[in-house]
Amino acid sequence: MMKGFKQRFRSKSKKDKDSAASQNSNSHSTHSSSSSHNANSNSNTSSNAGSNAGSRNSSPSPQPQSQSPLHQKTQNNPNKNPSKFKTKTKTKTKTKTKTNNRQQQQQQQQQQQQQQQQQQQQQQQQQQQQSPTPDATQSLQLNQSNAHPNIPSNNNEFPQSEIDFLKYHTAHSPFDKVPKDDLELKPKTPLRHSSSRFEPSANAQSFEKSPPFEEVDPQFHVDLFIQKVIQCKILFDFYDPSADIQGKELKRITLHELTVFISTTRLTFTEEMYRHVVDMFRINIFRPIPPPVNPIGDIYDPDEDEPVYELGWSHMQLVYEFFLRFVESPDFNNSVAKPFIDHKFVLTLLDLFDSEDNRERDCLKTTLHRIYGKFLSLRSFIRKSINNIFLTFIYETDHFNGISELLEILGSIINGFALPLKEEHKIFLIRVLIPLHKPRSLSLYHPQLAYCILQFLEKDPSLTEEVIMGLLRYWPKVNSPKELMFLNEIEDIFEIIDPQEFNKIEIPLFAQLSKFGGGAGFFRVK
Repeated sequence: MMKGFKQRFRSKSKKDKDSAASQNSNSHSTHSSSSSHNANSNSNTSSNAGSNAGSRNSSPSPQPQSQSPLHQKTQNNPNKNPSKFKTKTKTKTKTKTKTNNRQQQQQQQQQQQQQQQQQQQQQQQQQQQQSPTPDATQSLQLNQSNAHPNIPSNNNEFPQSEIDFLKYHTAHSPFDKVPKDDLELKPKTPLRHSSSRFEPSANAQSFEKSPPFEEVDPQFHVDLFIQKVIQCKILFDFYDPSADIQGKELKRITLHELTVFISTTRLTFTEEMYRHVVDMFRINIFRPIPPPVNPIGDIYDPDEDEPVYELGWSHMQLVYEFFLRFVESPDFNNSVAKPFIDHKFVLTLLDLFDSEDNRERDCLKTTLHRIYGKFLSLRSFIRKSINNIFLTFIYETDHFNGISELLEILGSIINGFALPLKEEHKIFLIRVLIPLHKPRSLSLYHPQLAYCILQFLEKDPSLTEEVIMGLLRYWPKVNSPKELMFLNEIEDIFEIIDPQEFNKIEIPLFAQLSKFGGGAGFFRVK
């Protein structure tokens, strides 16, 4: 038993010496030479104790390659099975290959993603080149080679929209070097039109000159009259002075011929003539009124603010004149024309009084007055419609251009009122005419308003107290020019006032005048 223990101790010590010598001989080898080391280790482990004893006296044989640490462990542990070591190395090599494969797959995926992104960028660039770009980017791309050096010349860095372009400083803008002929300049349209806009007719170029009435047999005058009226329904574009010059001139001549024919020729008007004449007037005159251009109220100064005129007035004036001659003709029959000149016609005509062209308002004033005189059935409706316009102006809009013209019409209407005055006329004076002193734009229509009130007082002096008390109720407190207008109106009333009526209003009137005389505004007015 002791001998066996000694032999094992000696063999162990010998193995320790051999392992120390192998560590000092050479460096460790790579994983590729592990198989040869394993074969040598197997041969060493298969040697018996006798061979170990015999080799103790002999010198160690030189090894062609250095042993790896794994080989050393197998030598130190001869009892271990070498097949287990092989399986471990195989599993390690498998895991390494798996990790390498994963890394390769990840790299391939990254490359594919990069290629897809590049393809998407190329497609976007192609779409941007095919799609229409704004004028600013087009002109900048044309002169990109001549652009300022501070602006990037690369297509990817160049701004793709107008908002991005505005971020660059204007001093570096390539617009300075773009020729004016290359820029697409669009005309600026005004925000508000000073003139009404008519829609030109589609058959404007088909306007042909018809023969004059003198060259046609009188029995065909009615047919020729209707033909000329139908031709005058064609509208032309007056925003373009160079458009249809010949057609505009032919229409002007035709309207003039119709006016002369109505004024000089006696003719029985047929129902078809009434229908076509009223229809032609509607087409040429009735339209929506554009928003005001000049200031409203006291701010408006006729000397400084330019007057607003209709561009198509050369035709509109002739249409007004022809229609007026047609209504004033002795051959005009009210009963036949009544279905065509109705309430709707009158309301549309009153709306046109808001036009800023004073020439048109004068024509409207004369036309409405002729209709009021011809159509008895429309008189009450016309007065009520005018009252509504006044009330809307006083309490809602505070703006209407034709107040003075409407008051002129009412002045002639009031002058024709029969005595005694009807109750509705007195209500109109107290509730409509007196409150017209309230708006700020009183100076634009005060002479016409004062004339209407004087017409009422001349017909009925008993209304003097109500008129004076109404003026005191609306008497201005800080507007001296407006106070002066009130004083002038009271002065005109004193000239026609009845002494008995003066005793009723003397105390409140002079109390108000005393405030006016003692105020600081008296000196400014004086």
